Amino acid sequence: MMHRTRIRKDVDGALGGERIVPYYQPIIRLDTAEIVGVEALARMRLDDGRIVTAGEFQEALQDSKIAHRITTQMLASVASDMAEWQSAGLHIQHASLNVTSADFQKGDLAQRVARALDKAGLSMRHLVVEVTEQVFMGGRRDGVARTMEALRACGMLVALDDFGTGFASLTHLLDFPIDIIKIDRSFVSAIDSGARSAVIVESLLTMTRRLGMKIIAEGIETQSQAQRLEEMGCRFGQGYLYSPPVPALVIRELLQRFGQASSATALEREAVANAA
Repeated sequence: MMHRTRIRKDVDGALGGERIVPYYQPIIRLDTAEIVGVEALARMRLDDGRIVTAGEFQEALQDSKIAHRITTQMLASVASDMAEWQSAGLHIQHASLNVTSADFQKGDLAQRVARALDKAGLSMRHLVVEVTEQVFMGGRRDGVARTMEALRACGMLVALDDFGTGFASLTHLLDFPIDIIKIDRSFVSAIDSGARSAVIVESLLTMTRRLGMKIIAEGIETQSQAQRLEEMGCRFGQGYLYSPPVPALVIRELLQRFGQASSATALEREAVANAA
């Protein structure tokens, strides 16, 4: 972990120089191996050219002003990349972006996202907003719920990341308008060797189907894991089996390797069907 004062200095410099950049990990439809979307993950480019992950500047995100600025810069970059892909005929239907409790506390998240997408000429359906349990812990529950409803009213989907790692995860499904659940990698990694993990994942899949939610498995590293998940009825996943997070330019190569959804993604089609 970088030293705290060094972290703050590096993050301030990176924000000023627009060196907080998105790296993208493809989200794959397991039965066809098509890329149906990407998750945008924050990376920081240091003065010496090295790239560091968000985990290495996590402490800086505790500062609400810095967290807010990082989200703003990421929003602009992701919207720009998506617009460029669309113009080039690359059919990546949505990008998922992680937001923090600081973004929810300001109460203007839906408007900020809408402005960024509108400026890039994108529709609201091109973004999935990902939240973790920290968002629910860091703000008033009614305010968080209102912001989520505002995002969904604009046409965006809301995903709950790292599902299963928090004590109150099931309660969140009752109290908040969530469209997509992302199963934490800790369950996926044990799916081959741990019968209990397999039972939990299978139960989650059954539960989410009955609730009208979608599910994405995170951290898929082996073909065996992917096959087991598909057999259980999991339709979407991401992980190093397919690709690590990569710069925007590499996405073109991955689309040639995996193929791309040529129309509305399965996630979007199912969401529309459930809303009907």
